[in-house]
Amino acid sequence: ADETVSDWSLRDMWDEAQTELRKIRLLGDLVLSAFFEGEKTKDREAKRREYADAVVNKRAEEHRVRLDEWRHAEQPLAPFHWELEFPEVFERKNPGFDAIVGNPPFAGKNTVAAGNLAGYPDWLQELHAESHGNADLVAHFFRRAFNLVRTAGAFGLIATKTIAQGDTRATGLRWICEHGGEIFAARKRVKWPGQAAVVVSVLHVMKGSFRGPRRLNDREVDKLTAFLFHRGGHDDPARLAANAGKSFVGSYVLGMGFTFDDTDTKGVATSLAEMRRLIEKDPRNGDVIFPYIGGEEVNTSPTHAHHRFVINFGERSEEECRRRWPDLMAIVQAKVRGTRASHSTAAWWHFERLRPELYAAIAGLERVLVISRVTEHPGLASLGRNMVFSEQLIVFGLPGHAAFSAVQSRPHEIWARFFASSLEDRLRYTPSDCFETFPFPPAWETHPSLEATGKAYYEFRAALMIRNQEGLTKTYNRFHDPEERDPEILKLRELHAAMDRAVLDAYGWTDIPTACEFLLDYEIDEATWGDKKKPWRYRWPDEVRDEVLARLLELNAERAKAEALAGAAAKKPRGRKPSARKRPNGPETLDLF
Repeated sequence: ADETVSDWSLRDMWDEAQTELRKIRLLGDLVLSAFFEGEKTKDREAKRREYADAVVNKRAEEHRVRLDEWRHAEQPLAPFHWELEFPEVFERKNPGFDAIVGNPPFAGKNTVAAGNLAGYPDWLQELHAESHGNADLVAHFFRRAFNLVRTAGAFGLIATKTIAQGDTRATGLRWICEHGGEIFAARKRVKWPGQAAVVVSVLHVMKGSFRGPRRLNDREVDKLTAFLFHRGGHDDPARLAANAGKSFVGSYVLGMGFTFDDTDTKGVATSLAEMRRLIEKDPRNGDVIFPYIGGEEVNTSPTHAHHRFVINFGERSEEECRRRWPDLMAIVQAKVRGTRASHSTAAWWHFERLRPELYAAIAGLERVLVISRVTEHPGLASLGRNMVFSEQLIVFGLPGHAAFSAVQSRPHEIWARFFASSLEDRLRYTPSDCFETFPFPPAWETHPSLEATGKAYYEFRAALMIRNQEGLTKTYNRFHDPEERDPEILKLRELHAAMDRAVLDAYGWTDIPTACEFLLDYEIDEATWGDKKKPWRYRWPDEVRDEVLARLLELNAERAKAEALAGAAAKKPRGRKPSARKRPNGPETLDLF
């Protein structure tokens, strides 16, 4: 500092600078205000032009009081303009901070929306290109830190495990790694030093190329991906053409008036006795009445038995249905017509979504594999094809035990759990995310070892469920219970490990161990958990799981590249999800006016 300048002079200079900065801050505040005062782009642009006109005509100060009040409201608009507050950082050559260290708040999309002023999630997507509305707030802190550090600068932030998963990963780490950032150190599971039962991830990222050793969980590795794996790429796996047309969501009936069901407590379904009477009256009625099965029956019945039937007119015209099955049409007209919401697009005598592609794909098969669309413990079952499968089932046009082995095995389960969405603590299996992207081992549908181990596992499990009169849910609850000592459950675990071994060997991954441990699916607070069932799962250790996931991601990329080169790429590539907003590459800043 210049000691010849008095303290009073320095204070005057500071006051003068703050007066000028106060004017510039107002302009920045108006830009943000324009965005949050409009609900649509057109409204926001109109406000922006209005405020730009006020600035040009020296009327910006008219808005100061209102903005100051908004800054102190219950849900405030309180902008912080980094470039104005740190001019010495952003006006130098190679602008930006040398380093940023922080512990961002952990908030999901609902918390973010509820805890901030209206439009805040939209602002985050506007600010950060290719970001997704489902992303956790921490992804935006990573993006902001990356934007604020200079080239060759770095930042270190604390996050939860979601930073490397799903839309949060795609919004944060994926974008950063694909735009010049490099993760050079990560510890994925660090127990919080305080009393809270929280496990966090600690990440260090450089803007630019990192020349030193990279470390993952204190182990030196060649690279670190956006998934926090040591191999593979940063982006979501691609849908593979080889897997197309083999997995389907079941039929969306939308109208219990189509069904015959003695367990219906709402009085909408027709009784089974009436169904039998109608078939006896006119046997042709049996041509369009089919067994109907959903996820609950598959998971609770020891034999996966259905107890419902459903009227299925297919895609036939109203005239044909009235002429051939008048009694059944009368039932559907009385119980379904007029009950669907306005968004329904199907004719009232048709299912909302019949899924003709499903039934065409399985037409030549005797049996198919199914899995409950939402389930805590994924368990495949083999069913006859001549029934209507509800939308609560995923149906695979795969009849053999080899296919069962490949899909029921842990490599596929950990893939599904990693890339599928969830409902509460349950897996929500979707063909596009879980099956179509999965790189199966060579010849997986007919592989002799997979066929043998899959057959042994399926037949033992089927007999076990019948002996115990327990369905898939109860059987797998025992399977994952660390206190369970029943010899038959222990045998089932052994058969599952043998199936996993066969699948891993089919990939050529003989170095991967199959030993499992009883591990919690997520951390719990023992002090407050009480007597609730703990989320135990008998599974591979995290290190084994991550190694297999990394190899599968790498294999997916290789397969997708090979298919593209062969001209067999899927017609509908995965791409970005529709709600992710894109803008041309460039600095993540918006022009003032």
